[in-house]
Amino acid sequence: MNLRRQYDADIVVVGLGAIGSSTLWRLAERGISVIGLEQFSPGHDRGSSHGNSRLFRVACLEHPNLVTMARRSRDLWRDLEALSGESLLKVTGSVTIGEPSTAAIRGALAAAEVHSLDVELLTSAEVRERLPQHAGIPNDHIGVCDPEAGILRPEAAIVAAVEAAQGAGAQVVPKSPVAGIERVDDGVIVTTATTSFTARQVVLTAGAWLGNLVPDLPVRSRRVMQSWFAPKQPDDPSFSLDNLPVFIRVNDEATSYWGHGDFDGGGTKIGIDWDPNARWTAPDQLDRNVHQVDFQLVSDVVASGLPGLDPNPLRVLPCMVTYTPDHQFFVGRPKDDQRLIVGGGGSGHAFKHAAGIGEAIAQIASGEEPFLDTGFVSPTRPMGSVIDDLRPHVA
Repeated sequence: MNLRRQYDADIVVVGLGAIGSSTLWRLAERGISVIGLEQFSPGHDRGSSHGNSRLFRVACLEHPNLVTMARRSRDLWRDLEALSGESLLKVTGSVTIGEPSTAAIRGALAAAEVHSLDVELLTSAEVRERLPQHAGIPNDHIGVCDPEAGILRPEAAIVAAVEAAQGAGAQVVPKSPVAGIERVDDGVIVTTATTSFTARQVVLTAGAWLGNLVPDLPVRSRRVMQSWFAPKQPDDPSFSLDNLPVFIRVNDEATSYWGHGDFDGGGTKIGIDWDPNARWTAPDQLDRNVHQVDFQLVSDVVASGLPGLDPNPLRVLPCMVTYTPDHQFFVGRPKDDQRLIVGGGGSGHAFKHAAGIGEAIAQIASGEEPFLDTGFVSPTRPMGSVIDDLRPHVA
């Protein structure tokens, strides 16, 4: 089929969550004709990008190249703040606490060494003095402080990116789940329940639904809980964000948790890195009910590690995290297909990089040289095909 002179847009972006909204914005800013399709509405709570906050880190333990991605993302988040008038990124600094041989500590220090980051090393005694909210820190643990870290506001960031994209000329079609994608000689045909769109390229940034659209892509989604806690003493200021900045605490390689203080009156947010009770789920079958088992482990670590908090959570929300076999996200063209780009498989650490991922995708789509070597996130990289249930990963 010949699609020449029949295009509805140069590019269609499917899914306007964390990565898709940023991609739409960065494409539109380049003057590229782009349509964004979203099965719900931008900023929704049905997928992976809700819950008031996401951690932002620069000393990225998952791969040294992510330092470059994080810093480019930070610049773009600041640009988006200027465009929208919204506060999206608050820098608090962070501390990663654990035994020096753990992957989290080694990864953060490796990133710092490669990029000459101004991290600070703390002894266990110094961690206890600086963060007395934490209890039971062993003497052989250390702290790695990342002064560039903080939190992002996910819903606000997505809405701001979509609105910025619209202001630059993008067309946005909400409540339009995609029924099919046909790759033809000169491009793609993207079909919804009510219409079809033709384009030269399609960008698939559908979060937990990515595997439905590209069945041979090795991704799998997990039901993960977000939990918030109140201080036992209602007037205790030590659990505000100013006094309890972002932290990652690794008890051992199998048990780690993360969190930050209250910044919006909703409580101190604490999450388990890899809860063995969390369940793999099809995205359209996510159980949105909350059960005792969903927060038992996080309540236990709060009771032992943060005893100033009431271990009974104020609220608990489910979301989905989509994993790849090596727990590194995808950015690029599967099988080098020039009609298709994917961005996803966030594996619990992509939101902080979403603006930079969107920039990289826009560069790939428009034939520019990406601002960093994307080989380590390429969907064609060697990574195996099995997603290991037991492998821990720090958010």
